[in-house]
Amino acid sequence: MKRQHRGVRVQILRIGTTVGFVLAAGACAEPPPGATETIDPDAIRPFTVDVPGEVLADLNDRLERTRLPDQIPETGWAYGTDGAYLAELLEYWRDDFDWRAHERELNAFDHFKTVIDGVDLHFIHQRSPNPDATPLLLIHGWPGSVFEFTGIIDRLTEPESGGGDARDAFHLVIPSLPGFGFSDAPAETGWGPERMADAFATLMDRLGYETYGVQGGDWGGIIGRSLAGNYPGNVMGFHTNFVLGGPSPGIDPDAGVTDEERALRAERVEAFAEGSAYQEIQGTKPQSLGVGLNDSPAGLAAWIVEKFHGWSDNGGHVEDAFTKDQLLANITLYWVTESITSSARIYYEFRHAPTRRPVSYVSVPTAGAIFPKEIYFTPRAWAEARYNIVRWTVMPSGGHFAALEEPDLLVDDVRAFFGELRGRR
Repeated sequence: MKRQHRGVRVQILRIGTTVGFVLAAGACAEPPPGATETIDPDAIRPFTVDVPGEVLADLNDRLERTRLPDQIPETGWAYGTDGAYLAELLEYWRDDFDWRAHERELNAFDHFKTVIDGVDLHFIHQRSPNPDATPLLLIHGWPGSVFEFTGIIDRLTEPESGGGDARDAFHLVIPSLPGFGFSDAPAETGWGPERMADAFATLMDRLGYETYGVQGGDWGGIIGRSLAGNYPGNVMGFHTNFVLGGPSPGIDPDAGVTDEERALRAERVEAFAEGSAYQEIQGTKPQSLGVGLNDSPAGLAAWIVEKFHGWSDNGGHVEDAFTKDQLLANITLYWVTESITSSARIYYEFRHAPTRRPVSYVSVPTAGAIFPKEIYFTPRAWAEARYNIVRWTVMPSGGHFAALEEPDLLVDDVRAFFGELRGRR
């Protein structure tokens, strides 16, 4: 029996009377007579990425038939994604990009799925050879994916392999957010950041981690804040490169804010002033947008690469921050799983799903990693009113996609923060 999971072939594996799903190529034998087709909702099932060839052939056919719009000469990225760069990227996607190589890159790690709150959740669970390693939950955002972290997994699980200290090792848990990538799309409303945080708390408990660290940027920072705020007995520390917070009511907003912070905040507000329209669309009508993005790989690439261009530290040239392969591995993941629409719905849910347990202050130790080209900048004085800030690192470079742009800076700061919590630094 074969079932289709948004463009990815799924094989049903039977263990006793339960059914587990593993991505696999080829057909699977029919179940034996009398077999029970029930899924143990608590089962943790191995998972392997193997996109069917017909999905990739269809992608290539659509790329061959791309119809790009006109563009006013010499406008570059001012109106949105630059047409000349997009044409170059699409040509590379069609003729040179090797998805199978990136499948192998992904499958070098240990993937699993498990059902939580009705959603079949995908995650990488990469344990360190060091049995005393610190459990760490890494949470991505939009339009990112687990691909963001593939370049830092070995550095965090086996620091000694790069000349680091084995005592800085982590056991990593890296979920695809519900509705993103290889995680199933929720079939009901209400899946905002708070509910995702609850799902991840359940996941960590199911994996046997009573206490653990959390690291996140973008939605990962928002989900991580909910985790740290609502599960302080489990979260030992929260490291985030996406610190959000405004001035406290009734207090002079400039109190404790340096001239450098005011200048950076003004620069970031100006830079993002014409870059936030996507939030209005995805926060109000994500389904309408999703029709076009789910049907056209060119449209999908244009929508996503514009964010990678606008939100990274690149001097105006997106490939000063990312390679074409990094960009397209992430974009292709959205394409083959048909998850762009369900991923965009997190913006709608954030606006419309009521928060049951709002977090006014995060009491667990918190580290802010401040990258200069992040889309928002929160002065430290504002952050300290909302988080127990014990570490604040202003980075020399980097933007929104820290794990891809500045992996060394991010890894060093994560190691240092949790090393301080363990009392070793």
